[in-house]
Amino acid sequence: MNVTASAFGADIDALFRRHRLRVMLAITLGYGFIYTCRLGLSIVKKPLIDGGIFTVEELGMIGAALFYGYASGKFINGFLSDYVPPRVFFSASIFLSALVNIFMGTSTLLWLSVTLWALNGFVQGMAAPSAVISITNWFSIHERGRCYGIWSASHSIGEGLTFYVIAAVVAALGWRAGFVTPGILCIAVAAWVYAFLRNAPQTMGLPDISTYKNEPSEAGKKQETWRTQRVIFGISAIWVIAIASALMYVTRYAVNSWGVLYLQEIRGYSLLDAGWFLAINTIAGIAGSIAFGFISDKLFDARRPPANLIFAIVEVLALLVIFYGPKNDLVLTLAFALYGAALSGLVASVGGLFAVDIAPRGATGAAMGFVGVFSYLGAAIQENVSASLISDNMQLVEDVRIYDFDAAIVFWIGTSVVSMLLAASLWNTKIRN
Repeated sequence: MNVTASAFGADIDALFRRHRLRVMLAITLGYGFIYTCRLGLSIVKKPLIDGGIFTVEELGMIGAALFYGYASGKFINGFLSDYVPPRVFFSASIFLSALVNIFMGTSTLLWLSVTLWALNGFVQGMAAPSAVISITNWFSIHERGRCYGIWSASHSIGEGLTFYVIAAVVAALGWRAGFVTPGILCIAVAAWVYAFLRNAPQTMGLPDISTYKNEPSEAGKKQETWRTQRVIFGISAIWVIAIASALMYVTRYAVNSWGVLYLQEIRGYSLLDAGWFLAINTIAGIAGSIAFGFISDKLFDARRPPANLIFAIVEVLALLVIFYGPKNDLVLTLAFALYGAALSGLVASVGGLFAVDIAPRGATGAAMGFVGVFSYLGAAIQENVSASLISDNMQLVEDVRIYDFDAAIVFWIGTSVVSMLLAASLWNTKIRN
C-alpha cells in the first residue's frame, strides 16, 4: 500500500494507532524482562558470600564486568543500531542475554563468571538503542517525552520482578535459580518481541512520523549515516549530559547492586524484606518515569532541564532519608518510593532522552550509545569502588562479618549531587526536531 501525506484518513489513523501500541508494548515489556537477566547477581550476593563461593571483592569484579561490557556494548551497538532493523537487534539482545544467564547459573569459577557477565553486558547493550530508535521512528518530538518515559519505566518493571519475584525464587531454590529462571523466561520473551515489534511506519506502507504529524523534519538534509552520527561528538551539551549520566548511574547501580546487602547487614532485614524495599523503589519508578515524560512535555513544552532539577532534588533528599533517617519501616518505604520515582525520571532524561532531543535524526542510536558508554563506565567504576570501600571497612569478629557502609554512602550521595549540578548547567539548551 503506497500512502502519501494527502491520503490521510481514518484508515491511516487506525493503522498508526495499532502499530504504535504494538511498538510500545514490545519495547516496554521486552526491556522490562531483559532487566531480570541483568540483576540476578544483586539478589544472590549474600548466598554466594555465605557459601564461600565468592568474596565481596570478587563479586565487585563480576559486577563491574557487566558494566564494562555494557558500556562497550552500548557504544558499539548504539552506532550499529542505526543500520540494523530495531526488531532484529532488540529481540537478539534478549535471546543472547537469556543464554548467558543460563550458563551463569552453572558457574562457580571466578574467571568464567567474569567473562560471562561481561558478555551479558555487551549483548544487553543492543536493546536500549534499538528501543529508542523505535520511539523516534513512530512518535513525534512532542510525544517523545511521554513515550520515552513509558518505555523507561520498563527498567522499573524488570527491577521489581527481580527484587521480589526472583528473590522469592532464590530464597526457595538457591542462588543458581537467580540466573536460570530469568534466562528461561527471556527466551520466550525474545520470540514474542520478534513477532510483535514493527520497525518503522514506512516498512508498513505508512508515511514517516514527521509527515504524519505535520512537524518540521530534517528529511531534506538527509546525509550518509556515519556523517550524521559524527555530529554528536561536536555537541558540547551531549558531553555534559554523558558525564552527568555517569555520575547519576553511580548511585543508581550502587543501590541496585549493594542495596539488598546493606538492608540485610545494616538494617537487619531478611532477603525477602530487603527485596521488598527495592521492589517498592522500582514500582514507584514506573510512576516517576511516566510522570517525568508528561511533566517535561506538557508543563515545560518538551524542555527537560526544569524537570531534571526537580527530580534530582527529590532524589538526593530521599537518599539522605534512606541512609541517615530513622529506622522506621514506614519512613523507609516512603523514602524508597520517592527515590525510585525521582531516579527513574532522571534515568529517562539524563540517561538518554535529553541527548536524543539534541542529536540529529539519523544519529539516535549513536547518541544513546555515546551517553551509554559514560553511564555504564560510571556504573562499573562504582562497582569496584563500592566493593573496595565496603570490604576495606568490614571487620571479621569471631568469624562474623561486621559491615560499615559509611564511606560508600558518602560516595553514592556525592555523585548524585554533582550530577544534579551538571544537568542544571544545561538549562537553556535547545532541542532539535
